[in-house]
Amino acid sequence: MRSTAALRNKWFILKHLALISGVMIMILPFLWMLSTSFKLPTEVLSWPPKFLPKVITFQNYVQVFKTAPFHRFFMNSLLMSTASTCSIIITSTLAGYIFAKFAFPLKNFLFILILATAMVPFETFMIPLYLRMVQFRWVNTFMGLITPYLVMSYGIFFMRQNVFSTIPDDLLDMARIDGVSEFGIYLRIVFPLLSGSIGALSIFAFIASWGAFIWPLIITASRDLWTMELGLGMFQFRFSIDLGAINAGSVLSIIPMIIVFLILRRKIVYGITLSGMKE
Repeated sequence: MRSTAALRNKWFILKHLALISGVMIMILPFLWMLSTSFKLPTEVLSWPPKFLPKVITFQNYVQVFKTAPFHRFFMNSLLMSTASTCSIIITSTLAGYIFAKFAFPLKNFLFILILATAMVPFETFMIPLYLRMVQFRWVNTFMGLITPYLVMSYGIFFMRQNVFSTIPDDLLDMARIDGVSEFGIYLRIVFPLLSGSIGALSIFAFIASWGAFIWPLIITASRDLWTMELGLGMFQFRFSIDLGAINAGSVLSIIPMIIVFLILRRKIVYGITLSGMKE
């Protein structure tokens, strides 16, 4: 008995040491970025490199806002990511519910077609999409900027699978017997029961739209519509890079993603533990 307990304790310690090591490897680049954002320019490229700055300075953060209107870039990214996330949640939950619980012609073909679009790289249809934006006169407009991020094919697949596993048909049939409309079932039953899945999808959607670079670079012609990712490129000069300022801008850029994750992570755990139902 003692040997079994000792073996379990050793396994427990080794498992947590491996987990802690993995966590440290993942967060070390972010801690280095945070530390570099407070370093003087002479200290950023010093050798051997030092993790903690000798003198803490906020000059890099001041330089970020002096170089460009980063408050405008930040608001553009925030507005774009928020609108994209809301649209993806609505379209994914609605389409996932329809594909999971309704029968209609060409259902499987349409679902496979949606999945196929998830495997096509954005670069392959980037030029046709830009030409379509030219026809709509949406070049250098917010509508043109956000259009590719209004629907997520992976989100439809993700929600379809969750509707299958979370919501039994008997529950929907009982609601129909009580006279609830199909849209009422979606709004009052399906949507609340998918709260955990919606939290996870919201994180994916927000990060995907916040980190967009290629499409905003192509579709925007003025700095008024630039996002944070485009703004950070201003610190890359022809022969050098302002590492202190670009790290400061990167710290400001990841703050919204961290906040979204911290807000929605409890929703994910809640959905996993409480949304399961037995028929």
